[in-house]
This record gives sequence, structure tokens and C-alpha cells, in this order.
Amino acid sequence: EYARMYTARVEREKYTTDNHDVGFMLYCSFGNGLRLTGDKSYEEVLLTGARSLATRFKPEVGLIRSWDHNRDKWQYPVIIDNMMNLELMFKATQLSGDSTYYRIAVSHADQTLKNQFRPDGSCYHVVDYALRDGAVRHKQTAQGYADESVWSRGQAWAVYGYTMCYRYTRFDRYLQQARKTLQLMLSHPRMPKDLVPYWDMEAPKIPNEPRDASSAAVIASALYELMTLDMGHADEYKATADRIMKSLGSKAYRPKLGEAGHFLLLHSVGSIPHNSEIDVPLNYADYYYLEALSRKAYIDLYFQKRNK
Repeated sequence: EYARMYTARVEREKYTTDNHDVGFMLYCSFGNGLRLTGDKSYEEVLLTGARSLATRFKPEVGLIRSWDHNRDKWQYPVIIDNMMNLELMFKATQLSGDSTYYRIAVSHADQTLKNQFRPDGSCYHVVDYALRDGAVRHKQTAQGYADESVWSRGQAWAVYGYTMCYRYTRFDRYLQQARKTLQLMLSHPRMPKDLVPYWDMEAPKIPNEPRDASSAAVIASALYELMTLDMGHADEYKATADRIMKSLGSKAYRPKLGEAGHFLLLHSVGSIPHNSEIDVPLNYADYYYLEALSRKAYIDLYFQKRNK
């Protein structure tokens, strides 16, 4: 009853057309609601939300626009976070049979693949495109330490986003990008032993820089899905994800029951350059931690049966 009540409060977002986070807001709520309850009324919410999100797609650019603010600075900014909104579009095609949403998602994923990544597999936070023809105008990392630095949550969005895109399309290029960015993070010389990244892996005062538990939670959840899609590396992915979850479940990152506003995880970072949400609990850290726990429980059960 409480899940339905709180989910209903988000329904108005299905009409939102002024930002890209519609996918986050609706799929994480109504998408899970549909999956868990089969409530057909949730399908309408998801489809209306997908139509709203599609208004932010300009064919000449081939991407869903992220932000509308700072028009004097950007013409058509696209952030790596936007990969997470594509699940709403893929699901909308499944629900409606209309391939328009699928084509938008693939176009966005392909253009991001082409323009957002560096040769080592790391990604920029923001790429700005020209409105007229979609030419790349500028690449930067607005919420990280520097334009060319490795902003941890951006890398986590990339790993998760391309893993999810591979699930819906089975395009090998998406799997390869998920693998490449994951390896970049795991093999980074500044990755802590507990696998909970610093907010930016190039931050100047490491090891005296804030950690970002949200990045770790997103990567762990992605790993549990990746192991079901890339079975040749399943044991490796599971071992890494389990290490991350053991760290996040420790006293270092979990508040005592009833403390920290009843959040589940401590030590996340929103945006240090904007002096916003520094070393605090964050709702999306908790969300992906819960998702990772759910996936881990299912996979652990599978492994137990397999090994008997």
C-alpha cells in the first residue's frame, strides 16, 4: 500500500518535458511497480512518460537533450547520466510495439558511444552539440574535478547504461564499452582496496578526498546484471560485485539503524564543483544499493543450486 501511495505521487512527471530525468523518475518507480505487480495502469504512465521524453530528441543531433539551462554556454548539452533514461524508451517499445522509442534509444547510445568516450574507456560528463547539424562543440566534466579527469559516477552510469542497452539490443558494441569502462575503473591505480571510488579518480588530494558510495552501488548493480549477459566472465564479475557489496554493507558506509535520516548508505557525493551534496547520503545511492542487493540475492540462490 505504501509503495503504491508513494509511486502515485510521482505520476505527474509523465508530462515532464523540460528535463531528461523523466526516465529515472518513472522507470525506477512505475517500471518496478509494473514488474512487481503487473498493474496495467502503470503501462500508460510509462508510455506517456516516454512520449514526453521523446520530445527532447532532435533527429539532426541524434540524441536526447539533457539540460535546457545555461543556453549562453551550451546549445545542446548531453550528459553521460542520460544513458540511464534509455531503459524507459526500450520498455516503451516493448509495451506499445512502436519502434520509435527503440530507435531513439539506439541513436542516443550510438552517438554517445561515438563522442563521449576517450580512448582508454573513460567518459566525459558533458558533450555539447550544435543545434543545426549535431557537430560536437565542446566536451567537459561539469561535476568532476576537471574536464579530462575520471569522474567516478559518470563512469558508473556508463557501465550500467551500456550493460542495460546490451540487454535490450544484444549489440556487441555496447557490451564492449561496458567492459572497457569497467576495466578502466577497476584497474585504476587510485582505486581503493575496498572498491568504493573517490568522487573523482584524479582529484588532487587523494587519499584525502571524499568517497562516492553511489558510484560503487551503481557499478555493483551493473556487475550483477553483466554476469548474466556475459557468462564467460560471470565468476569474475560476481566476485568483484560481492567485494563492493561487502564494503558498502560494512560499518564504514552503513549508518546505525535510525540514524542519517534512515538512509542506507553514507559517504556519497553530488557535485563538489557546485558545493552540493558533499559526503552525504543520496537517494540514488540507496536505490542502486537496494537493486544490487535484490540482484545479488537472486544470483546467490542460482549459484547455490548450480553448485549442489
